Amino acid sequence: MKSWYLIQAKPKSEELAKVNLERQGYETYLPLILGRAKKRGKTIKSIQPMFPRYLFIYLSDKTDDWGPIRSTLGVSTLVRFGMTAARVPEVLINALKRNENSSGFHELPTKRLSSGDKLLIVEGPFEGYEAILFSKKSNDRVIVLLKISENFVKVKLDQSVIEPLN
Repeated sequence: MKSWYLIQAKPKSEELAKVNLERQGYETYLPLILGRAKKRGKTIKSIQPMFPRYLFIYLSDKTDDWGPIRSTLGVSTLVRFGMTAARVPEVLINALKRNENSSGFHELPTKRLSSGDKLLIVEGPFEGYEAILFSKKSNDRVIVLLKISENFVKVKLDQSVIEPLN
């Protein structure tokens, strides 16, 4: 009987591990999300693994050869608890697959912002500063209160450069 197991990939090598395992005939699953990444000082949206450094593999403990898995390019190890490989419930894998959009990745729900929420500015000249949401101008723009030398200053920002704190 086949079951899903957990594989730990080398850092930033989840896709490499997936491709090389599939090239050897193994069935794998790498859930992806639309996240944010810093590139050349700018925050951009990018498709990333939902579980960094981890992917799933579908194996039979009777008929599949588990030997080549650990030496596959991109793979660090098959996750184990003691001497037993970490088995993942099939209902979890099915639920993850069901929740993918038509492009094949998960869209994580965005937090709704409301006046008074504490924010972190993640890009631009105010990067790293904390602010308080004053108001939303549209779907793209917000006005935040930025504390500069004991006074609050209103600043208009694009929503893509802020993240909720907590």
